[in-house]
Amino acid sequence: MDVPRTVRVALADRPVAGATCLEAGAGVGKATAGLLDAGAAHVYAVTNDRGHARLVRERLAPDELARATVLEADLRAIPLPADAVDVVTAHALFNVVPVASLAGIVFELTRVAAPGAHLVVDDYEPLPEDAAVRELFALENAATELADGRPALTFYERETLRAQFEARGWAFDRERTLLDPVPWTENHVAAHANVVRRACERLPTGLGEQFASEADRLAGAIGSESVGEMYGLAFRLSDDENPTDQPIVTSNGGSASSGSGVS
Repeated sequence: MDVPRTVRVALADRPVAGATCLEAGAGVGKATAGLLDAGAAHVYAVTNDRGHARLVRERLAPDELARATVLEADLRAIPLPADAVDVVTAHALFNVVPVASLAGIVFELTRVAAPGAHLVVDDYEPLPEDAAVRELFALENAATELADGRPALTFYERETLRAQFEARGWAFDRERTLLDPVPWTENHVAAHANVVRRACERLPTGLGEQFASEADRLAGAIGSESVGEMYGLAFRLSDDENPTDQPIVTSNGGSASSGSGVS
């Protein structure tokens, strides 16, 4: 599996070789591939999407599969013991994590991390108000909120995610810009429009048709757009005993998904 440049840059200064790693929100396995390519001893790729889990298994070469375990699980209840992994990645994960799930996922990622573990969080700044794709994403959130009771996308400022992990004992290490601007290609725009259409199948017929029609109009008008920024944050956990206790309840930050960025 090819490793995206953003993943290579994000992992370049982390001690991955020989480490036991976790890709939180495996998606199509971009970070799993990057960790394996960097010499990880073993990678646990966690996703709650059965289709994504199957795709990751299919895309990894046999020798890579021998060093990987794909787990279908909710990131708020990771089926690993405490202190189990040395490196954690969350690559384009949190943009699909609703506010209500944020603290619970941060708690679990900290619980499974061994003392002295490293963490890499790569995600997207909220889009500028004049970004054309912002209107499509707003439509996507409205459709999924009506259909499923939760938005599909939440873009967190880097300071918000940094504060969440620092509150759990992670020491901030460094920050990088991975993409500026972010290239939202025609394929990405079409994929987000398809999310709207799928949500419309669970809405009353008239309302669903209106949402689907507007998604098609917006996708056609946008085409592609390069806008916004993808950032990379790195942390290290204290060498002392893992400081998890109970999830922190915040007013910032439903269900954990598997990552859907453009990187």
